[in-house]
Amino acid sequence: MKLLKVSVTLILVLSFLVSVSSLAFSQEKVVPGEYYNLSDYEKLTGKKIPKFNEAPQLAELVKQGKLPPVEQRLPKNPLVVTPVEEVGQYGGTWRRAWLGLSDQWGPNKICVEHLLMFDKGGTKVLPNIAESWKVSKDAKVYTFKIREGIKWSDGTPLTTEDVMFWYEDLLLNKDLTPTVPTWLTAGGKPCKIEKVDTYTFRVSFEQPNPLFLINICKSGGNAFFLPKHYGKQFHIKYVSKDELEKKAKDAGFQFWYQLFDAKVSNSNAWLQNPELPVLYPWKNTTLPTATTMIFERNPYYFKIDPVGNQLPYIDRIAHALVENREVITMKAVAGEIDMQTRHISLPDYTLLMENRAKGNYRVLSWKQGVGSDVMICLNQNVKDATLRKLFEDRRFRQALSIAINRDEIWKLVYLGMGKPRQCSLISGVAFYDPEWEKIYAEYDPKKANEILDRIGLNKRDRDGFRLRPDGKTLALTITFPSGIFGAWSDVLEMVKKYWESVGVKVALQPVERSLYVTRCNAGDLEIGVWNFDRNAAVMSDPGRLLGTVTDGPWAPLYGQWYSTGGKGGEEPKGDIRKIYEFWDKVKVTADEKQRNRFFKEIINLHKRNIWMIGIVGELPQPVVVKNNFRNVPDGIVWDDTLRSPKNARPEQFFFKQ
Repeated sequence: MKLLKVSVTLILVLSFLVSVSSLAFSQEKVVPGEYYNLSDYEKLTGKKIPKFNEAPQLAELVKQGKLPPVEQRLPKNPLVVTPVEEVGQYGGTWRRAWLGLSDQWGPNKICVEHLLMFDKGGTKVLPNIAESWKVSKDAKVYTFKIREGIKWSDGTPLTTEDVMFWYEDLLLNKDLTPTVPTWLTAGGKPCKIEKVDTYTFRVSFEQPNPLFLINICKSGGNAFFLPKHYGKQFHIKYVSKDELEKKAKDAGFQFWYQLFDAKVSNSNAWLQNPELPVLYPWKNTTLPTATTMIFERNPYYFKIDPVGNQLPYIDRIAHALVENREVITMKAVAGEIDMQTRHISLPDYTLLMENRAKGNYRVLSWKQGVGSDVMICLNQNVKDATLRKLFEDRRFRQALSIAINRDEIWKLVYLGMGKPRQCSLISGVAFYDPEWEKIYAEYDPKKANEILDRIGLNKRDRDGFRLRPDGKTLALTITFPSGIFGAWSDVLEMVKKYWESVGVKVALQPVERSLYVTRCNAGDLEIGVWNFDRNAAVMSDPGRLLGTVTDGPWAPLYGQWYSTGGKGGEEPKGDIRKIYEFWDKVKVTADEKQRNRFFKEIINLHKRNIWMIGIVGELPQPVVVKNNFRNVPDGIVWDDTLRSPKNARPEQFFFKQ
């Protein structure tokens, strides 16, 4: 078994202590590393920001007449970002690494700005591009006010004309958007958007959509805004068909909408097309095939620090193109990366810690939004009729759960990092349930044997394995994706040992990831494995709890039935049917307290049934940070729903001179 070799000293270093340094300004009523409208910030602190400042490189361009003054580049009510440690210094190139365009979420999760954003932990919705919003009592109508004077990276004002371009010419265009994303619908019907004035627009639904705001924070990175002044040159509504088809063919595309998607609307269009205006802190200047992709500071970025300095502090970001994640680790060890967490994983800890002095960096520890690193899913849609009857019996799942020695796995595989626990939401997030964390998680092989005997599995074959009701040996196959998740094979070898010690024969079947997902979707697996992630802001992404995420196959065909409105998969029954009924109520209940009660019922159903068996969760996520690279928080939650590391506020990172 390949166990992680981590010293006791390392374990102490990686304890989850959130370090909040003192700031160089009044901090009594504001939180480090968060967002505040300038008007709100000044009220909270009682301090006025008398003037705005800018990076020296931009001041020089202003002096040369190539840029307007900073006061004209910022909106009337900029967004204040409170620094984690101190007000930063301008300058420097942030060195990172990526794997190419397929790795788009590396740069995206640093730069992309949503209409609204979550706070650091995903518990609260904050202003961002929109400075304010109003919601009708029935949660059908949402009115947003974007910042007056906010501009695209080429200096063109952002207005509701850009909103209507996105809505009318992208969302409602069947060639560009064959299916409207579900978060922009209610009752199966798309939202309607109307312009109120230059900076105000209204979104309305035919049915209540109370989760809309949190879905904007999670899903809305490329929503509501497209630069009309730039994008219309690629759209059939504004350009003759012949001219546009020629443009498309010259660019290597067959249809005009493929060109529009690549140049304007795709989530990675800004990486493919350096000419595309953006609202991000940095703007791409190179093609994604470049050996090093360079992002330059956006001179029209709409955020400032508490003393009026326009952000970002860092001049540029250099993404080195590498072949695999191992190269990224080696570059970190060599001191060639200034700050990165993407593609840095738990098995890298020992190597990273041993080379800190040599590489002149520190290793911070964020908390993964993962309730269990290994989530064992007994497929409720398994095709073997005898196994299905067993898998549907919650006593069988409970017995398998308590047959696992989590403390031993925690000590031997994870070396005391994280926490032995059931497959449940992590502490510190909404709907965390300490009872769920512990239920059926105690190691009790004697009780497991008694339960298995009681449900009729009391006969054995010549090798001591239990017999199924049909007389065959009770043999289970655990299928998992190979080679991408560090400790999984070690954990599953130990699970195999524990289950076989109570008479259940186990075969481990590693397969290639895409094949694994294909088999999940078809309901072909007996038992599948993934991690129980997406814990932060869980209402914005409840796929793990609903069984609708394709890589976590505890109920894949039931999930398909729900996702397709009954057109695919299998119709659920019993407690699984109740989950979907409660979720349907959550989606339309405007009253927050009642909505939370409905969601809590979903938690209770999982707690009672344990369809997903957890082992060890709340693991640390390593973050490599050069010693002079500052304002990076320690101990925050690292999760996809928060678009981490965006929740660390990269625009306020800086190099200390």
